[in-house]
Amino acid sequence: MEIDTGTTAWMLTATALVLLMTPGLALFYGGMTRAKSVLNMMMMSFVAIITVTIAWMIYGHSLAFSENPMSWLNNVVGGFEHLGLQSLVNTATADDGSGMPSLVFSAFQLTFAIITVALISGAIADRAKFGAWVLFTVVWATVVYFPVAHWVWGGGWLNTMGIEDFAGGTVVHINAGAAALALALIIGKRQGWRKEPMRPHNLTLVLLGAALLWFGWFGFNAGSELVVDGIAGLAFMNTQICTAVAAGAWLVTEKLRDGHATSLGVASGAVAGLVAITPACGFVDPWAAALIGVIAGAACSYAVGLKYKLGYDDSLDVVGVHLVGGVIGAVALGFVAAYPATDAQSEGLFYGGGFGQLGLQVLGPIAVGGYSFVVTWIIGKIIDKTMGFRIAAEDEQTGIDITTHAETGYDLGTVHASGVSSSNGPVTTAAKKVDA
Repeated sequence: MEIDTGTTAWMLTATALVLLMTPGLALFYGGMTRAKSVLNMMMMSFVAIITVTIAWMIYGHSLAFSENPMSWLNNVVGGFEHLGLQSLVNTATADDGSGMPSLVFSAFQLTFAIITVALISGAIADRAKFGAWVLFTVVWATVVYFPVAHWVWGGGWLNTMGIEDFAGGTVVHINAGAAALALALIIGKRQGWRKEPMRPHNLTLVLLGAALLWFGWFGFNAGSELVVDGIAGLAFMNTQICTAVAAGAWLVTEKLRDGHATSLGVASGAVAGLVAITPACGFVDPWAAALIGVIAGAACSYAVGLKYKLGYDDSLDVVGVHLVGGVIGAVALGFVAAYPATDAQSEGLFYGGGFGQLGLQVLGPIAVGGYSFVVTWIIGKIIDKTMGFRIAAEDEQTGIDITTHAETGYDLGTVHASGVSSSNGPVTTAAKKVDA
């Protein structure tokens, strides 16, 4: 089969779009932290690009997407057929017959692995050792993400059973959300949690990050069809519908509950909709995408408050948005799936498919979430007991940006200290003291 230049061009574009989502996530998370932590928060996303790329090149793609020569083990993890990716160089097409070069498929899947790891960082903002985080990204990707990707997309046991996960509701969002909960419990609460205000320091960055995530998500979802066809178009439109409806549902919920519709709410609601439609985008009709959006927007708006009732400090609401939103989208397929892609998959209950697919859509989140939580707990505990996962209390109080990276996100003091005149006149001594 010859290379399909149209499909290849689209998949290269989709890959770039998905990679852009991680810097977008850095902005989204960075704006949600306090000013003294913004650089560290963004660095946690950027370092995931570095570490996961290296691990993926050496062995990650092989573990996720090659066949294990031991057939019984192939249900759990792939083999070592593509170590170093050298075997993919100059191969005509991906194994799926899409007309896409194998390395393009590998690059596309790499971007999913990167953002999954980066998502976890939001739960431990302000207080995690940078070196411990770097080590965690490699270990977690190796023993959690790569095997789970194989389970669902690479020919593993959930794939064989017929789970429906079009673009990563279980592999990405439930996986990352469960890991985030485990790490938040291990590292513990931030100093002053629930006693001091810990509001987002820059909502402009949050909105910009959400916009980049929304933009990049079209590559995330529509690109997951791997070819240019009607299902890719359906995934594209469903992504837009669900995201817009979820953002609106979050705003309405906020207005009715709190009396205010906020910019943080519209950004969070949009991300909740993006998360929820991810597993479903290529399997459902537009009306179902809208329904999923309503449920996700309202439910996730309430779910982010669970941390206060249950007593865990998920700093940037990874659990409330990604774990809960991912579960909503995955389970919804058991009811509203209309376009199964393989013989092992079936329609949802509303389309006469029976309870088999619904049971599988419940099993997937339980299996992936449970595995991710338990293994993350083990990884986190080992790192915490050996090198320590949390920074010193005084460093946390001072701010992780200056103590870990010797930088600050906003160096305004030098401007005021110089006494430079502005349109309102020279800076006064009092202003210098206030800003200092």
